[in-house]
Amino acid sequence: FSFRKLWAFTGPGFLMSIAYLDPGNIESDLQSGAVAGFKLLWVLMLATTIGLLLQRLAARLGVVTGLHLAEVCHRQYQKVPRIMLWLMVELAIIGSDMQEVIGSAIAINLLSVGRIPLWGGVIITIADTFVFLFLDKYGLRKLEAFFGFLITIMALTFGYEYITVKPDQEKLLKGLFIPYCQNCGTPQLEQAVGIVGAVIMPHNMYLHSALVKSRQVNRANKKEVREANKYFFIESCIALFVSFIINIFVVTVFAEAFFEKTNADVNNVCTNASSPHSSLFPNNNQTLEVDIYKGGVVLGCYFGPAALYIWAIGILAAGQSSTMTGTYSGQFVMEGFLNLRWSRFARVLLTRSIAITPTLLVAIFQDVEHLTGMNDFLNVLMSLQLPFALIPVLTFTSLPSVMNDFANGL
Repeated sequence: FSFRKLWAFTGPGFLMSIAYLDPGNIESDLQSGAVAGFKLLWVLMLATTIGLLLQRLAARLGVVTGLHLAEVCHRQYQKVPRIMLWLMVELAIIGSDMQEVIGSAIAINLLSVGRIPLWGGVIITIADTFVFLFLDKYGLRKLEAFFGFLITIMALTFGYEYITVKPDQEKLLKGLFIPYCQNCGTPQLEQAVGIVGAVIMPHNMYLHSALVKSRQVNRANKKEVREANKYFFIESCIALFVSFIINIFVVTVFAEAFFEKTNADVNNVCTNASSPHSSLFPNNNQTLEVDIYKGGVVLGCYFGPAALYIWAIGILAAGQSSTMTGTYSGQFVMEGFLNLRWSRFARVLLTRSIAITPTLLVAIFQDVEHLTGMNDFLNVLMSLQLPFALIPVLTFTSLPSVMNDFANGL
């Protein structure tokens, strides 16, 4: 084992791990904490572990064949199933992009103390296109460093919330290692399904299989291929462990502070704190329902304005970073399935336009409730798209005709 070699292979796993930290994930985390307390942490850990195994298969495919998953699909499948697969993956990418737009718009609204309306935040996210293209000019290694910086911001901001709230460590460990959900009903089951859909992103497998190609590996040398597979797996383990810890921060903060709270409880605290957002919580005994927007507001009411702004910075970092991985996924998927080579500018502009249009309409004509409600729908959409990535990954990595001596034998 060599740390120098691990460093050389470090990058693709951290870019891939961003999909485990996008605004859809953060929303799923906080809702599971508020609805089920610490009881669904084992689902998060199980989903992350399964995600790691699938990412390992996707990375192995890229390393061994020199082709990413979409290119292998193009070679192995007939035209009709190939087009169907491409459409399903594109749908997942657009859904993910919508979550990033929603998260960024809400973060901008919170940071501006409501001066920039939600629709203004949606329009501002168009600038992501130009930020991405500007960074892309400086090469992949610089881009990987920038992603590392954004992950660090998320770790620091959500870690600050964790230290401020001080969740019960015994309940945390119990929730992680005891796969049981006492007194759980339909709402908790919905959150459990939402966690799986938010964590395991279908297009992320296409992305990871392509990113590993950025490292030079002599595929004629089995020892080199085996070594690359080893270091990419170690890097993926580290990256997903970091993302898992950040997700735990969010779940446990809301589990400790807001589980079984009523609207009246939060309304009283926000009113006493002179929060301008008190009207978000009607003075009744219904159980508190939170989302990315309300989550920031209640943190501000209970733990001071600093908690609100730090929360918003974390959400903005999540939205900005996942925007770029979504763009890369779209690029590889289109090139692989259709053998089309669009410029990144055209690719970003198309997906961003498709994502922004419905989001902008909701932001203009509806309120924040409907905008964040779209995140729940999009997490379900991700769950429905999963088979269209799982089946090709599991099939191709088990075929000796594709993987040679590195077929997994399942």
